[in-house]
Amino acid sequence: MSYLNPVRHITFDAHDPYRLAQFWSQLTGYPLEDSDPGDDEVLITPDQPGVPGLLFLRVPDTKTVKNRVHLDIQPPSGTRDAEVDRLVGLGAKVVDDRRTDDGMGWVVMSDLEGNEFCVERSAVERGLVES
Repeated sequence: MSYLNPVRHITFDAHDPYRLAQFWSQLTGYPLEDSDPGDDEVLITPDQPGVPGLLFLRVPDTKTVKNRVHLDIQPPSGTRDAEVDRLVGLGAKVVDDRRTDDGMGWVVMSDLEGNEFCVERSAVERGLVES
């Protein structure tokens, strides 16, 4: 199937594109492209063809309101809760905890510059892959 306009990059405005790209590289496992800490544009791209990369662009303004678009992260292994703990260790913050007593739900988090994203149950927890 051929798509009319495939998504090439998902772009984040950033005060410090290199630092934010490093965070998201650790979150996703996408390798950091050749760049330097002072670069105005930093790209991380997955090793899988057809999957969009994440592009970080230097901007002077600060994020002031909730994102209108955000990424939902589904860990491929382990648990949602372990991934939330790992991301907090990388500097992410929990914004809203939507986990329920029955194990369902998600956690709304923010990256180093306040961009929200959600961590859902892992693929293992959803029964999509074996542990």
